[in-house]
Amino acid sequence: MKDLLVRWLVVFALLVALTGTADAQLEFEITDFVGKRTPVAIVPFGFEGETPAAPFDIDDVIAADLNRSGRFRPIPETDMLQKPIASVDVDFDDWSILGVEAVVIGKITQTGANAFSVQFQAFDVFKREQLVGYRMPASRGTMRQVAHRAADMIYEKLTGIPGVFGTKVAYVSAEGSETARNFALIVSDMDGENQFTIMESTDPIMSPAWSPDSRQLAYVSFENGVSTIFVQTLRTGNRIKVSSRAGINGAPSFSPDGRKLVLTLGGVDGNLDIHILDLGTRELTRLTTNRAIDTEGTWSPDGQTIFFTSDRSGGPQVYRINVNGGSPERVTFEGSYNARPRLSPDGSKLALVTLDRGNYRVGVFDLEDQELLVLSVGQQDESPSFAPNSDSLIYATRQGRNGVLEMVSADGLVRQRLGSGRGDIREPVWSPFPRY
Repeated sequence: MKDLLVRWLVVFALLVALTGTADAQLEFEITDFVGKRTPVAIVPFGFEGETPAAPFDIDDVIAADLNRSGRFRPIPETDMLQKPIASVDVDFDDWSILGVEAVVIGKITQTGANAFSVQFQAFDVFKREQLVGYRMPASRGTMRQVAHRAADMIYEKLTGIPGVFGTKVAYVSAEGSETARNFALIVSDMDGENQFTIMESTDPIMSPAWSPDSRQLAYVSFENGVSTIFVQTLRTGNRIKVSSRAGINGAPSFSPDGRKLVLTLGGVDGNLDIHILDLGTRELTRLTTNRAIDTEGTWSPDGQTIFFTSDRSGGPQVYRINVNGGSPERVTFEGSYNARPRLSPDGSKLALVTLDRGNYRVGVFDLEDQELLVLSVGQQDESPSFAPNSDSLIYATRQGRNGVLEMVSADGLVRQRLGSGRGDIREPVWSPFPRY
């Protein structure tokens, strides 16, 4: 049996063997950072309303987001020499003494029974000027979302990179014993909050993929022992069966316009090829026809090219093919194993799983420079997925017997571990930017 199919089956076997919980919230731990973390101050927001205190600590969420990025170090509230809520009260000399490079202030004003106005400003301490100022409406139920949006705007002004604190992560978890397992497809905010289960089954769930508008997930379910691809709407829970052909139905990925899926299909003989499914017409187009195993297709941001894994050269490597067909072109040549390609949203980099000194690790391949940078340090790392800003990745790894998730910056300087406390979590995929 060809090596790639063996690897695909090994991944499936690992998923089947998952034990743990689908209920424990993700927790972040910065495990590696190279360089200096910039000190910033997130001053407690003021509040005007019917109650003495604000219904939500927006400043705490902003501080946690910036801290979680690994690039910033919010100073403790006890170290602050002043706590202004208006720009005229900001004393830049006080913040300079503390070595703070940026200060964020804000105020929440109640405007109705469940209506609020959130105002924030961020200042450059050394230039003594405002970087960004904004006012947003909010309700008690949207306070966290507003806080993430504010953190995104502040982060972009400080780094030049769009923030991803308002995005979501989908992943697969499992609970139960060896003989009785319950699998779950879970979605949470990027910080692990607002976790909810999309779908549960006693059969394995694999390969979740976000639609471009973040409103749907495609995934593979092995209900009744048969691989089937579903597309499910998050808000309503409604799901549609889009592929349940004989043999293997796997690795769905949405086109950039959300109208098509690239799929891996294999008949009863098990030979895998790349296909494109039009979700509107259900028309199926076969892109590859080869005795080799072609799998794990993913779209380029312009929707014109499919990148995929194939062992047609003797071992798993990344290839690309035009969506209208033609001869596949080999992309990766370094090393004996390069698989699971995922394009960065800006189209410049390719995340993949590579065999590095006997270990399966996540790397980033620069499509222009043709250079591969290995980012992860585990023995069995897999399922890389880019953040929508192309600056970070999330992937699955192992911690002892448990599956955990890790995030790493695309330059490898910041690494974070996301654990659920106990059990296994696998198959992560980062959502696109939210559409406010």
